[in-house]
Amino acid sequence: MLTMLSCLAVLVNAPNGVPTGAPAYASPVSQHGRLQAKGNRIVGKHGRSVSLAGNSFFWSQWMPQYYTPEVVRWLKRDWRAGIVRTAVGIGPGGYLENPEAETARVSTVVDAAIAEGLYVVIDWHDHDAHKHEPQAIAFFQKMAQKYGKRPNVIYEIFNEPTKVSWAEVVKPYSERVIAAIRAIDKDNLILVGSPTWSQDVDVAAADPVKDPNVAYTLHFYAGTHKQWLRDKAERALDKGVALFVSEWGTCDANGNGKVDVESTRQWVEFMQKHRLSHLNWSVADKVEAASILRPGASTKGEWKEEDLTESGKLVRSIVRDWFR
Repeated sequence: MLTMLSCLAVLVNAPNGVPTGAPAYASPVSQHGRLQAKGNRIVGKHGRSVSLAGNSFFWSQWMPQYYTPEVVRWLKRDWRAGIVRTAVGIGPGGYLENPEAETARVSTVVDAAIAEGLYVVIDWHDHDAHKHEPQAIAFFQKMAQKYGKRPNVIYEIFNEPTKVSWAEVVKPYSERVIAAIRAIDKDNLILVGSPTWSQDVDVAAADPVKDPNVAYTLHFYAGTHKQWLRDKAERALDKGVALFVSEWGTCDANGNGKVDVESTRQWVEFMQKHRLSHLNWSVADKVEAASILRPGASTKGEWKEEDLTESGKLVRSIVRDWFR
C-alpha cells in the first residue's frame, strides 16, 4: 500500500488531480464473500482478514440528491471504494415521518451497491434508537427479508448512542434488534454502537452482546479524537472483539474546523495496523469541512478535482489506495 504522503503526491501530480493508469480490480464481494467476525478481525470466505475503505452517505432526509446509482458507481470505479454506507435518517423529516420515502432511498443505494459488487452498510442513523425500537425492528426485518441472502449487506443497528448506559440501554436494545434480524438472516455481519457517540468500545467489549457475528462501531473525527480514543480501541481489541469504523471525518466532531492532516495520518496508520474497515463521512455538498463535495457537485458522480473539497481530495487518495 502507498503511504498517505505518496497517495497525496499521486493526486497532486496527476492530470486534473485524477490518477491515471490505475489497474482494474475484482469486486470486493466476489473476492471476499460474506464477512464474519472472527476474534478481533473481520474475515472473508477465505478465512483471511478483510479491511475495506469507502464512503458514508449523509443523512438521507437532508441530502437525498446523492442517493443515486450513478454516485455509487462513481465511488466504485473512480474512488475504488469497496464499501458504502447508507444513513437512513430517523429524526425530523426522516424515517419516522416518511418511512416509505426513506426506505426507497436506502434501497436505491443498496441495489446499486449489489449491482457493483460492493459491500453496503444499512445504517439506522439515530442518536436515540432505544426510543424507536419498534420502528427499528420493523425496518431491519424488512431489510433482512429483502437482502438477507445477499453477502453484500451489513446491518448497523444504532448509529451513535449518546451518554446512556451500555448495560441498561444500548446492550438490551441491540440484543432485541439482533434477535429480530437473526430470525430472518442468520449469517450477515451486524454492527453494534456503543455509548458516547460510538466511542466506548472498551465498555462494550467488557460485556459483549451474545451473537458470534457482530462488530462494534468506532467513530472518530481526526480534529477532535486523538490517542486517547485509539487507546480505548486497543483495549477493546485486546478483549477479543472486532471493530468497524463505520463513520470517521478528517475534521472536528461537529463537521467543521480545519482538515487535520496529521491526525488523519495517525488514524489511517492505526486502521492499517489493525486492518479495520472504514467509511468516511460524508457524500454531501453541505458547506462544512466533513463534506467531500463542493456545493452543486453533480448528483451523477463524474466529479472533477474542482468538485472536491480539501477533505474530499484527501479521503479519495486514502480510499483509492487501500488494501486490495
